[in-house]
Amino acid sequence: MTGPAAGGGAAASSGQPAVAQTDPGRTISTRRGTELFLLGFAAVLVTGAFVLVEANQEKQLSLRIVWYGLAFLASFAIAHLAVRRWAPYADPLILPCVALLNGLGLVVIYRIDLAQTEKFAGSDTPWADAAPRQLAWVAIALVLFLAAMYWVKDHRTLSRYAYTFGLVGLIALALPGALPAAISEVNGSKVWIRLGPLSIQPGEFAKILLMIFFAGFLVSKRDLFTSAGRKFLGMELPRARDLGPVLAAWAVSVGVLVLEKDLGNSLLFFGIVLVMLYMATERIAWVVVGLSLFVGGALLAYNMFAHVQSRVHAWLDPFADYDTGGFQIAQSLFAFGTGGVGGTGLGAGRPEMLLNQANSDFITAVIGEELGFIGLAGVLMIYMLLAMRGMRSALAVRDTFGKLLGAGLSFALVLQVFVVVGGVTTLIPLTGLTAPFLSAGGSSVMANYILVALLLRISDAARRPQQKARPQPQQAPIAEAHTVMVERPQ
Repeated sequence: MTGPAAGGGAAASSGQPAVAQTDPGRTISTRRGTELFLLGFAAVLVTGAFVLVEANQEKQLSLRIVWYGLAFLASFAIAHLAVRRWAPYADPLILPCVALLNGLGLVVIYRIDLAQTEKFAGSDTPWADAAPRQLAWVAIALVLFLAAMYWVKDHRTLSRYAYTFGLVGLIALALPGALPAAISEVNGSKVWIRLGPLSIQPGEFAKILLMIFFAGFLVSKRDLFTSAGRKFLGMELPRARDLGPVLAAWAVSVGVLVLEKDLGNSLLFFGIVLVMLYMATERIAWVVVGLSLFVGGALLAYNMFAHVQSRVHAWLDPFADYDTGGFQIAQSLFAFGTGGVGGTGLGAGRPEMLLNQANSDFITAVIGEELGFIGLAGVLMIYMLLAMRGMRSALAVRDTFGKLLGAGLSFALVLQVFVVVGGVTTLIPLTGLTAPFLSAGGSSVMANYILVALLLRISDAARRPQQKARPQPQQAPIAEAHTVMVERPQ
């Protein structure tokens, strides 16, 4: 990647050249050819993974993998053309990382479908394949990706509607908790809105809306958060009257935990707010205050809510309550132990026997079993690369709103992956979040494709060459100006 040249973030025209000139003798490549090559490489890896799954599971190859492969190619070919047209200077690694993660998720979901179909063969409740449904969700997510790329021609325009986005985000976050459990509760958490056969998780979209709000709010109120208060242990603590936004975020997080019994989104929301606040002020005191509030809220939630206590008990000793609360975590540990360092091989494990939610909450455990520690580490490195490229774009863009929004979007991916993998490996209590782009589910994949579209728009603004200002005509000093005789009309 050539040095990140910042620009105004204007939309690219359809006739954009392959390189743009900033000054005579210097050009900046759009690197779209690099992106296309990496997408092709991802397509080869995903196709090979489909072949391995069918060879190990079915002992033969079918035309289904051809259709899945063509659908995967068509989806990301369209995404590549959209980026080439509307964000030609965007980072060339972001979309290939997303393609590889999404493709691997489709492979694992398809692998579980094959095993579950065989397991439930002849029963009264046959297994409903999740892979075709997930592919349909990816297609819908691609439409939202294209819409975001087309309509958001300059990420800075989002700051004009920051408070509106914040209000809509809070409503979307709280709405499932206010609805009856019959249409909002699944597996003990009230985070869904179910209308007949369709269901959606508004919290996935609320996190993006709230990040836009906080980025705009922190830019407009930066002086409020940088004002120093009293010193304690060498730190300049914030003034008491400036703690309102942090307390409000803490209250919203606790409210989500109380109304919706959703530990994952509560932790994710508060963590994103805290990190964006630190990035806006560069003051460690805000982190200390935020972590203190988090610890206090966690102790309060543990003493008040039985479902939080059961999560903590299962985390501390999953085998003590194996038949109920600790079953899934214990089974995920068995899967990691079976996989070891190198894994059993794609299609050669037994996730359908070990895990009940293998294609959603515990998909990383399936990867750990069949690809081993090496494969899971590789997946985590792809996530890290995706977040690092997003963070690099955030650092390179010129406007403060873009910096905060890009950094917040990138950190949201990292934090969500940490919470998911930490839960299935018993590093932290299980929260119920899903792995971005990997897990089955429509709301998650749609929201994350919108997130990627915004990251690509910010990176395009960061790398776009700055337009040179038109030279203004030089006027001679008044002392050197020629005398002009003006004849008065008769």
